[in-house]
Amino acid sequence: MNQAPVIFDDVFIRLNEFLSEKNYTKIFILVDSNTHEHCLPLFLGELETFQEIEIIEVPPGEESKSIEIVAQVWASLTELNVDRKSLFINLGGGMVTDMGGFIAATFKRGIDFVNVPTSLLAQVDASVGGKNGIDFAGLKNQIGTFAQPQMTLIFSEFLQTLPQRELISGLAEMMKHGLIHQKQHWNKLIQTQDFNLEILHDLTQESVKIKSEIVEKDPLESGLRKILNFGHTIAHAVESYYLETENPYLHGEAVAIGMLVESVLSFENEMISSVELDEIFYHISKIFSKELIDEAIIPDLIELMKHDKKNQNDKISFSLIDGIGNCKHDILLNENQISEGILLYNRKLNS
Repeated sequence: MNQAPVIFDDVFIRLNEFLSEKNYTKIFILVDSNTHEHCLPLFLGELETFQEIEIIEVPPGEESKSIEIVAQVWASLTELNVDRKSLFINLGGGMVTDMGGFIAATFKRGIDFVNVPTSLLAQVDASVGGKNGIDFAGLKNQIGTFAQPQMTLIFSEFLQTLPQRELISGLAEMMKHGLIHQKQHWNKLIQTQDFNLEILHDLTQESVKIKSEIVEKDPLESGLRKILNFGHTIAHAVESYYLETENPYLHGEAVAIGMLVESVLSFENEMISSVELDEIFYHISKIFSKELIDEAIIPDLIELMKHDKKNQNDKISFSLIDGIGNCKHDILLNENQISEGILLYNRKLNS
């Protein structure tokens, strides 16, 4: 499965050339209500095509990434007589690109789709790598496919539409890429004082390149690609636990918590030094607020972690950093080790 091209420059020229070559029968654009208002007018204004365009809108937020919403979109596509020569464009954040890719990959056994991620998080993570999916039974990304878009278009100007909280959320995945695979990228991020559009454009391109290199070597996550899960075993449990509460975490916020806990676990397994642990805590805590994990919910979080696809023999699988810039996958830990790691995380935040 070849990695889809990721376009950073002249994105609309490239898209219009692509549409002219392919001559699709219809174009469908999936948006949520936020991207419908803030991104779609600009996007439509740049399109040069005679094909019929239909807009499909879903509610914003992770709670929309469900089989119920997917079924509604499938029903709309059926009513609109979509054929296999149609194109599906996902214009939005990670929820839209994750779910839209899944919808396109499954409808009529697959129609072409293009990802146009509009959040920083989606640009550096969700839109690259061919993973598509939805949440199910209160668990993150339980149902999904591997399917590559025809292309991914990174248009930095869309970042101007983001609230500050959403922009900061995207930095977590970028920091992860540096921690697991390229110390130089980590150092650039922690030394950056002003994340303006120009700087973000360059850092995003670098971050996407790191992820793309990993994915190209292991497209179906049988080995190396598992290092991209650093921080995510804890993060997905935290995100799932709070998903239906009044104050759900954004994905990047949960990943920040996950990276800190899993850095503690890396230290406890003698894979990083205390100096490296302090460095990671200092720089992540400087960007993201300090969030203690309630000791009372640790058993619930561990129960959620047990549903992870990578677990073996009643132990929970982690990808842990082996020095800043390196990572090892398939590290199996028991419940006591995980509980102790979370408690140590709390104590370190309070110190």
